[in-house]
Amino acid sequence: MWTNPTRPLIFKLLGGVVCMFAFAIFVMPPLYDMFCEVTGIGGKTAGPYVASEAGIDTSRTIKVQFVATNNAAMPWQFSPKVYEVVVHPGEATEVVFYAKNSTHRDMVAQAIPNVTPFNAASYFHKTECFCFNQQPLKAGEEADLPLVFIVDRDLPRAVKTITLSYTLFDITDRVDNGSVAKLN
Repeated sequence: MWTNPTRPLIFKLLGGVVCMFAFAIFVMPPLYDMFCEVTGIGGKTAGPYVASEAGIDTSRTIKVQFVATNNAAMPWQFSPKVYEVVVHPGEATEVVFYAKNSTHRDMVAQAIPNVTPFNAASYFHKTECFCFNQQPLKAGEEADLPLVFIVDRDLPRAVKTITLSYTLFDITDRVDNGSVAKLN
């Protein structure tokens, strides 16, 4: 009896596709995070930082620039109130970002930070940041979003400027209905 030789090939190809998706979803993210952690590439910042009494290095200054962008699907107005500050390493500094939900519906946002140059990310410490929490805003509501940070005294002397950028994402459909219901 004659069999179709393409059937086994189709099953092998489908199996390969399933394996590729499983690899991309379950294996790649932890590997990428580990790679970024080991190499310092990627500009990821850590969570909340607890400041120690190391003192302020007044012998040098670092320019810190702020950039705010919206994800393509995010209709809010989002920007830093100050686009750059000059700080001394070890000095706690507060800046404020502005957000306005300019839509006619209640929404929830999440800001994702990135630091460049990448080798400065482990020396940029946020003690308070709006990026640690989801940001629910009612339709038409606006908010000042505070950020308090410290540039570590151990920042390499070659780094003179640090850029902190945030991308704001609409996560309304990904949060439980309770977060949006709290807005009402």
